[in-house]
Amino acid sequence: MIRVLVVDDSLTVRKRIVEVLEEHPDFEVIGEAKNGRESIHLAEAYKPDLITMDMMMPEMTGLSATEYIMAHCPTRILIVSSSTNRGELLKTYDALAAGAVSVFEKPTGEEEAEKWEAALINELKMVSRIPVIRHLKGKGLHKERAEQYTRGNQKNSKYNLVAIGASTGGPQTILKIFQALPADFPIPILCVLHISPDFSSSLPDWFSLNSDLKVEFAQGGENLVDCGNTNVFLAPGDYHLCLHGQALKLTQDPPQNFCRPSVDVLFESIARNTHYSPIGVLLTGMGKDGARGMKAVRDKGGFTIAQDEESCIVFGMPKEAITLGAVEVVLSAEEIADELMRLANWSARKD
Repeated sequence: MIRVLVVDDSLTVRKRIVEVLEEHPDFEVIGEAKNGRESIHLAEAYKPDLITMDMMMPEMTGLSATEYIMAHCPTRILIVSSSTNRGELLKTYDALAAGAVSVFEKPTGEEEAEKWEAALINELKMVSRIPVIRHLKGKGLHKERAEQYTRGNQKNSKYNLVAIGASTGGPQTILKIFQALPADFPIPILCVLHISPDFSSSLPDWFSLNSDLKVEFAQGGENLVDCGNTNVFLAPGDYHLCLHGQALKLTQDPPQNFCRPSVDVLFESIARNTHYSPIGVLLTGMGKDGARGMKAVRDKGGFTIAQDEESCIVFGMPKEAITLGAVEVVLSAEEIADELMRLANWSARKD
């Protein structure tokens, strides 16, 4: 039995979630809260297995409650929020960085009821299987880490492209890496992140606001030689991102591994590419997307990095790549940025 605390300031939404859970034999609702402050008290008192957390609430927001809970009484948290407001989206990403596991769209009244209810149950079951990790939020890390390095001669670096793939737990892990890289990191980064298209629209803004890198959605047709100040191109929701020659390409070809965008599609395209010597990075996530593509990158002479089990939210995708023999090195999230700096021919300062 999965014990759930439901948190939402809207009585209508709260009761809708409670009704769905009470009708399912695998779930027990152990409490309801209408703001973040109440959610903290109930989380400490009843120690639920899982919390559904609204973002915008009176007295204390869902973000503040998530930060407190993950630091003091760690619990699996599913953000149930609206995707239509940019400010709410940015807070949602902050909550993911603070330790929430995933995000799910609030009911609007326009969706098919049975379809939404089934999707909610599936998402809650997935979240319930994720290990709980205490999360103490840190700020300013990227400034300190960037200052530990000095630029070398980029022309002497063998590698000239980074490709990153991630799924569950990806936003916070990618942000850690981006925060540890300097604004003038010299190698373009292509990134595929599995997240609902409904919640992806403000991701580039969030990454850019919280790191020194400039992040944009790929539009298709950009030439990486002329990418200007942009460090990172992110696959937009529901589009595969790949590299054709020196230009980015977006497609809506069928999903790979049930995913669009797919990490495999990106990795396989850079493995075929003759213009670039790539670094492939596979991060936390459920499933096996990216493993086959990473093997192709390594077989073609690229350098491959997988996130280690200890720092993963879900050690699914990296484990599949390791099992396949696709991985050169296995590193923690914190160590990956250091390795990228080294491969880009930056070095640690000795003074």
